[in-house]
Amino acid sequence: MVANAGAVWGRAEQQDFRSRVRGTILGAAVGDALGAPIDTLTLEEIRATHGPEGLVDLAPAYGRRGAVTDLTQLTLFTVDGLIRAQVRRDTGAWHPPTDLHRAYLRWAATQRDWGPDERRKDDGWLAHEEWLYAPRDPSRACLLGFGDATMGTLDAPKNPGEPGPEAAARSAPFGLLVGWESQLVVQLAVECAAQTHGHPRAYLTAGAYAAIVHALARGDSLDAAVQQALVLLAARPGHEPVTAALQQALGTVRQGMPSPTRVEELAGDGTADGALAVAVYCALVGEDMRHGLCLAVNHGGPSGAAGVLTGGLLGALHSETALPPAWLAELEGRPTMLVLADDFAMEMTQGPALHGPGEASPGWLVRYPRA
Repeated sequence: MVANAGAVWGRAEQQDFRSRVRGTILGAAVGDALGAPIDTLTLEEIRATHGPEGLVDLAPAYGRRGAVTDLTQLTLFTVDGLIRAQVRRDTGAWHPPTDLHRAYLRWAATQRDWGPDERRKDDGWLAHEEWLYAPRDPSRACLLGFGDATMGTLDAPKNPGEPGPEAAARSAPFGLLVGWESQLVVQLAVECAAQTHGHPRAYLTAGAYAAIVHALARGDSLDAAVQQALVLLAARPGHEPVTAALQQALGTVRQGMPSPTRVEELAGDGTADGALAVAVYCALVGEDMRHGLCLAVNHGGPSGAAGVLTGGLLGALHSETALPPAWLAELEGRPTMLVLADDFAMEMTQGPALHGPGEASPGWLVRYPRA
C-alpha cells in the first residue's frame, strides 16, 4: 500500500487542517456523548424520559454528563495507530492495517486491565491515559475481533455475519489522510473494519464514511463528498445496500421538514449503512451542529453510532469552532482528544521534522514508538 505524499503545507493550510482534525475528532466524541444515554431506548422511551422534543442536551451516562463510549475510545486508537504507521515507515515496514490492529489491541487491553502498565514502554502515551481504562459496553463484535492476536482481513474477516455500525464509527480518522488518494483511504478503512465486522454492509460503510470525511477535509461540500463516495463504492462487490442507503439519505432531504420519523426510516434495522444514512441526512438538513446531532440521536436505532458518524461529518465540514461550547466543556477526555488531534495534524503536515530514517525527535518516539 503506497500513499501519495500529498500537498505542500503553508501556514494557512496547516491551520485549516488542524481545525478540521479537531472538529472531526471532537465532533464525533460529542455525538457519542449525546447519544450514549439513549442508545438502547425506543423513540417512545426517549420522549417519555426526556420530554416530547426528545433529548436536546447532554444527559448522564456511566455516572456523568458528557461520558463517551467505546466508539470514541476506538476512534482515538485509530488516530494513534495512523501516527504510529507513519513513524514506523522510517524502518522500511509499511503495512498500516497491521499498525492499526496493534493499536486496537492496545484498546482491548484497556477493557480488561485495571489501568496502564507503565512497564510497557512500547505502548506509547495514549495507552497510558488512565481515563480510557473504563469498559463502556463495547459490542461483542469488537471484543471478539480484538480478543486475540489474529488480525482479520478481507480474505478472512472476523465476524463475517456482523453488519453493525461500530467499525464505521471508528473510521473518521482514515478520512483525515488528506495527502492520500481517496481510493487508498477507502481501502485502508475497509481492511481495518474487517478486523471486527466482516459483513460487506459493515466494512463498505466504513470505507464510504472515510471517503466522505476525506472529501470534506479537502474542502468539498457534503453533497459532492457523498457523490464521490458513491463512485468509489460502485466498483466494490456487495456495495448495493450501502449505495442504496446513501441515495435514500439524499432523496429524503427533498421530502420536506426533517423529523424523527424520517430519521428512524433511514436507520432501518440498525445496520452500518442505515447509521451512515442517518448521519448524511442529519448533516445535510441540520440548521447547525447542535440541531443536526439532536436529530441524529433521537430515534430507536443505534443513537450513539449515529451521533458519532454525524458529529464526525459536521466537524470535518465546519471545523472545531462550530462545536457547541457548552457540550465541549463537559466532554469526557477532551484534553486527551485535543493533544491527539494536534499530534496527528503535526505528523501529517510536518512529519519529516519530527522523525526520519536518519534522526528523530526523542520525545516524539517516546510518544509514538516505532516498535
